Amino acid sequence: MPATGVKDQAHKLVDQLPDDATWDDLLYEIYVRQSIDAGIEDARAGRVTPVDELRQRLGIPK
Repeated sequence: MPATGVKDQAHKLVDQLPDDATWDDLLYEIYVRQSIDAGIEDARAGRVTPVDELRQRLGIPK
């Protein structure tokens, strides 16, 4: 899939919102999209922590 510009992506995001969406709804959707994109980039760059290591750090049993 070809990469699209931020402007095109923003238009698509706005078009998907319901007609009664608020500015807060829009800001939330932008935040979620940005967070997902950052997570994907981190994964591609190898900036990840294995689940077992994270469980050990946080003291969460298996």
